[in-house]
Amino acid sequence: MRNRAKAIRLIGIANELLAVARELEIGEKPSLSSYLFADGEYEMDKSSAAKQDHPIWVELARQTYDDRRRRTKIFSSGDLFGEPAWDILLDLFIATKERRRVSVTSACIGSAVPSTTALRWITILERNGFLAREADPGDARRVYVKLSARGYSAMLEYFASASRSIVLLDDAPAQAMAAR
Repeated sequence: MRNRAKAIRLIGIANELLAVARELEIGEKPSLSSYLFADGEYEMDKSSAAKQDHPIWVELARQTYDDRRRRTKIFSSGDLFGEPAWDILLDLFIATKERRRVSVTSACIGSAVPSTTALRWITILERNGFLAREADPGDARRVYVKLSARGYSAMLEYFASASRSIVLLDDAPAQAMAAR
């Protein structure tokens, strides 16, 4: 149990470092004010809940994405459960956590709607500042999409609020052991 708590803590630290690297990569100023170091220990400033990260959130994103595909399969209809913008955001959030690049074509496929519809939603998400396009320097025919800093923060905020009871339950054993 003690090793699990340490592993979860390390994964959280790694995810936070990836988030800072991501902000630096896209030209945003990293929000280092939310990180505290006390006695050589890593902690998050609890007042910045939207900036917190937890290793379970990428798993919840994967599960959410898979659940959406399962609904379509079980009910034999893609028309009943369409929400391409959310599918694109989920796909890009997972890709960000996995440090994977997503081409526009892949994002269209991942949205589970016709390409024209997916492209329209990509444009809307980009216009609203949730994602950004970038050209492939090695192949002028390919364009990648990725979450912007605003999009990544919004996804963190969503999973922080959607999973707060799960994360609190997960952190309880670690806090109990720390109190001993």
